Amino acid sequence: MNRIRLENSEFEGENSVYLLGTDTDAPTTLIDTSVRKSETLDSLESGLADYGCSVGDVDRVLVTHWHTDHAGLAGTVQARSDAAVFVHEDDAALVAQDESAWDAIETRQRRLLDEWGLPEHIQDPVFQHARKIGRLDGPEPTVEPFSAGDRFDCGDVELEAVHLPGHTAGLSGFAFDGDSGRGLFCGDALLGNYTPNVGGADVRLENPLAAYLDTLSHVVGESYERAWPGHGGPLDPTERAREIRDHHRDRAGDVIDVLERHGPTDPWTVGSHLFGDLDGIHLLHGPGESYAHLRHLAEAGYVERVGDEYELVEQPDLDALFEDRMATSP
Repeated sequence: MNRIRLENSEFEGENSVYLLGTDTDAPTTLIDTSVRKSETLDSLESGLADYGCSVGDVDRVLVTHWHTDHAGLAGTVQARSDAAVFVHEDDAALVAQDESAWDAIETRQRRLLDEWGLPEHIQDPVFQHARKIGRLDGPEPTVEPFSAGDRFDCGDVELEAVHLPGHTAGLSGFAFDGDSGRGLFCGDALLGNYTPNVGGADVRLENPLAAYLDTLSHVVGESYERAWPGHGGPLDPTERAREIRDHHRDRAGDVIDVLERHGPTDPWTVGSHLFGDLDGIHLLHGPGESYAHLRHLAEAGYVERVGDEYELVEQPDLDALFEDRMATSP
């Protein structure tokens, strides 16, 4: 397994793309591709050359999720190499640039921007920015959907697809048995320097925080020894999953504080109190994460939605709400 580091100034810093199967009998496999920019493609070519191959030698691309900083070059790689491109069935249509799938997600984005309380004058700019960085602007890859449990032979290791939803509906990792125990390529399910956004990063999930907490429960329950994320270097997955869980427990407390101080409040206003001034894609991600927390609290009966606002009806037991999910694996 070889890590290729690619610069990405648009999102969470450098992308980590992984190269497997460079021995002669195995399919040459890339996990993710980074953003579609000419300089990124040049860097990918250079990184592959370090291991004796080129973009034209790639046999297979495994995409962790539909975001362009992971799937951006998939169509370009496929056009140059005839590589098969695999994406989880829940994200496959977006990577394949299926118009009906994009119409559905963009219709929901439009509706939620209004429901979340974004000021009317910024709704269209936010939508247009999300659209610009969401859709792939290069060759449309032909995509082969996979499901959790599907396996990919990479020579020295066999990868098993693991569904890790929350950040996106179809985000998936690839688990394998290594020399030091069970490992996981985790995409953006775990990141070392950031907590992956839930709520705004993929508006298709009805209760994105619940889905993500289940993902964190899975990571802890499986006791992976090491994880390789889509940004940055390897990390301890159990420790990081627990840190992120604790972060969301604390954030839920902050959401409750806002509701206590201000009464019924919409996600935009909650996000303004939590995050301050936002710009760019964070104008979608900030209120989206506030919504994710409000929706999760409402599902548990602690918060009630009144129109497009949410009000506190009962003080939550946050330890129980967040700890219990860590006790069992989905």
